[in-house]
Amino acid sequence: METIYLAGGCLWGVQAFVKTLPGVINTEAGRANGATASLEGPYDGYVECVKTEFDPKRTSVEALMTALFDVIDPYAINRQGDDVGPKYRTGVYSTCETHLQKARQFIAKRADAPKIKVEVCALSRYVPSAPEHQDRLDHFPNDYCHIPKHLFKS
Repeated sequence: METIYLAGGCLWGVQAFVKTLPGVINTEAGRANGATASLEGPYDGYVECVKTEFDPKRTSVEALMTALFDVIDPYAINRQGDDVGPKYRTGVYSTCETHLQKARQFIAKRADAPKIKVEVCALSRYVPSAPEHQDRLDHFPNDYCHIPKHLFKS
C-alpha cells in the first residue's frame, strides 16, 4: 500500500472521483501543507486534498495523474470550477520522493507542460477534514461539484 495526496479543487468531488479509480483502496478528505497544526481557526496555506491509498500492483502514480488531469483545469491558478482561492489550487503531495519524481515526469512529458500550474511538492503537514466532509457526495449527491458527475466511474 502506498499513499499520495491529490488536490483538484473542492475535496468533495475529488474524493468521490478518486475513490472509484482502479487500484485505489481508501480515501480521506483533508487538507495539506498548511501553516497551522490543526484546522481550528483559519486554514492558513492549506490546500483541499484527498489522501489516496493505492495498491501499486494495480495502479500507478502516472495512472492517478492521468485521472486527475481528466477532471481538473491544469492551467488554472487557485481555481477549479466556481471554487476560487488558494485552498482550491491543484497539486500532488507525498512523503515519497519517487512519487514526486513520477508526478514531475508526467507533467514534463506533456506538450503543454510550460502552461501547467499543478503544484508538485513534498507533504509537510496533513489534517483530515471533519466527518461531515468525508464521502460528502455519497450523502448529498446534489451538492455542488466542479467535476461532471458522468466522469465518476462506478
